[in-house]
Amino acid sequence: MRPCVVNGLPVGGDAPVRLMGVINCSPESFYTDSFVPTDSVHTRAVEMVEAGASIIDIGARSTAPNTQQISGRAEAERIDAALAEMDGSGITVSVDTMSPGVLDVCLKHEIHMINDIAGLSSDTYARTAAASGLPVIAMASVSQPGDAAGFDATKKALATVVLRCEKYGIDNYILDPGIGMWTPFRSVDDDWDLCRNFERFSSFGRPLLAAISRKTFLGMLLDRLPEDRLAGSLAVTLWLLQNGASLVRTHDVAATADVVKVYERLVKAQ
Repeated sequence: MRPCVVNGLPVGGDAPVRLMGVINCSPESFYTDSFVPTDSVHTRAVEMVEAGASIIDIGARSTAPNTQQISGRAEAERIDAALAEMDGSGITVSVDTMSPGVLDVCLKHEIHMINDIAGLSSDTYARTAAASGLPVIAMASVSQPGDAAGFDATKKALATVVLRCEKYGIDNYILDPGIGMWTPFRSVDDDWDLCRNFERFSSFGRPLLAAISRKTFLGMLLDRLPEDRLAGSLAVTLWLLQNGASLVRTHDVAATADVVKVYERLVKAQ
């Protein structure tokens, strides 16, 4: 595996499992408890780092199904304010946006990684990301987030994402299989299929992101709202760690850090 280096921190290969803490500056988020007002962004980021996060992923627009949509301008204003709180903090920051215009705003700040759920499908976005020289998380997407349903389509979409990285000269990246109910034609069975076959995505030779925190497929199985999906999230996280995840994106850093610690104690000789 070829590791990805984020602000000097290796992800993948022989590196320890890394945690990415989620900060949502979007009150529309499917998980309302994850919303962080601008004036609390720095405090929450520090708490997450102290709990075990290596990277903080900041987003300002919900992409969950059936959530209220906002304008690109509103997203840009929100993330601009949030990143201003983080400038000079010394904390490794990723930005979660698929908008080229919003990415331009983010690049005016001290950021260290770009998280694109559209899989570099926008030429403008991909060129901007490449020119920044920053590492990228690229999700399995053909032309819109999550338009690949099931294992076979997802693997094909990731192959396309890899070709895009080659095309634009991006060689420092992490692949995201894109578990989640992104589009109406996806089913919870698709998500379980991706989890079940997660290890097979390691064939690309790049670090893999596990991003399943409190998602719908867990709620549908357990009949629980996002606020009550922590146990399910941790159970699937352990499975994904066993099957090749190098980076875990989570709303619940402290609890997930415990899972990682237990996993590493089980699989590594002491």
